[in-house]
Amino acid sequence: MKKLLAVLLALTLVMSMAACASAPAKTDKSADQPQTDAQPAQTPASDEKTAADEKPAADEKPAADEKPVELVVFAAASMTETLTEIGNLFMEQNPNVTIQFNFDSSGTLKTQIQSGADCDVFISAGQKQMNQLDKDASADVNTEGLDFVLAGSRFNILENKVTLVVPEGNPKNILSFDDLAAGLKDGSILLAMGNSDVPVGQYTQKILKYYELDEDALAAAGCLTYGTNVKEVTTQVSEAVVDCGVIYCTDAFSAGLTIVDYATAEMCGQVVYPAAVLNISQNAESAQAFLDFCRTPEATAIFEAVGFSAAA
Repeated sequence: MKKLLAVLLALTLVMSMAACASAPAKTDKSADQPQTDAQPAQTPASDEKTAADEKPAADEKPAADEKPVELVVFAAASMTETLTEIGNLFMEQNPNVTIQFNFDSSGTLKTQIQSGADCDVFISAGQKQMNQLDKDASADVNTEGLDFVLAGSRFNILENKVTLVVPEGNPKNILSFDDLAAGLKDGSILLAMGNSDVPVGQYTQKILKYYELDEDALAAAGCLTYGTNVKEVTTQVSEAVVDCGVIYCTDAFSAGLTIVDYATAEMCGQVVYPAAVLNISQNAESAQAFLDFCRTPEATAIFEAVGFSAAA
């Protein structure tokens, strides 16, 4: 029995070894195949961008509205605060444009333009100074035949009011133009007014004539002082070096002065501000765009806030 078990055990061991020898060997497939995840992904040709694609062509020019433009605007001194604010808004909306303002009396500005100063836009506080530069104006006014106004660009932009203002406290108790006339006649009042070449001075001269007052006699008597523009007249009143002054209501508002009376159209006529692009401008299109902006509701609100009104 023991011999039989030994034989069976030996036979079983031999069969197991034969089975192991006949089984196929396993192959390592990963060693034979390429490592695909080690290769960079291919980018489709249509998605590829080169430096040349991202750079503009050498001959490509910037858009016309991006070209830097510098405008020179000559405007009446009475517009200093309002036009500066409007100019800043225009430049914010047109970042390629820079505006350089020159504020002074309209007579001084007219002389500077006539003398060759660079200027794109002129806004006067009176028709006379604009007419003196406009070839289409009457020869009685444009006596030199000057031609500076660009045809078709001139229009009336604003109206203002001539006022009588007094310093703080109103020491002479002046309440009207009638009081002014009476005080000038008896020599008890010192009045500040603009020079004869300044629009506000010209309006004041009309008021003196309305009351039949002799300007030369008043000046000789020491009853008048003068300013080269409306801002100088305003300063004299603000500093109380005079008893009263004749200025625009817009300047009175800006300076915080008390207005005691308004001149009527019968006294001095309407105060109308003409505006125009000049034909010497190298940036006429941008200059016209600025004047157009000055007539927008946004700009009009700024003008009206200090007493200007849109011209009829």
